[in-house]
Amino acid sequence: MKHGDAPQDDSSTLEGQKKPLYVVNSDGVYTTELSSGWEAEEVVLDLAINQFQHQCQQARLRVEQGKTAPLEYHMYQRRMDITVLAQSTGFFKFQVKRHLQPAIFSKLSVKKLARYQQALGMTSVELQTLPLDEQQP
Repeated sequence: MKHGDAPQDDSSTLEGQKKPLYVVNSDGVYTTELSSGWEAEEVVLDLAINQFQHQCQQARLRVEQGKTAPLEYHMYQRRMDITVLAQSTGFFKFQVKRHLQPAIFSKLSVKKLARYQQALGMTSVELQTLPLDEQQP
């Protein structure tokens, strides 16, 4: 993208703020230029957020039915998936999948729970329970 071509579509997701984009100036050197957003980016971001909200609601139902651990709900609420959570905790993906099983999750060591707590920014009690009301990020 050349200097002066940064999209200025006033994206509502940026809430009036601007973000830097890399552009090439007249000398062919990369530099940054502020953008108020791009309509295509906003559409894709809205779709992704809606998908995480849907996954979060479905996970909540599975937790209430005893089919999965609260960890799954919190993962989606923080807009993570198994891959991102595994990378954030240092666990392998197969371990995270296993930890989503209620019987396994309830027996996790304090040390393993602490890794999830740090990655999700939660206390131990919050991690092991659902919030009282369905709060979406």
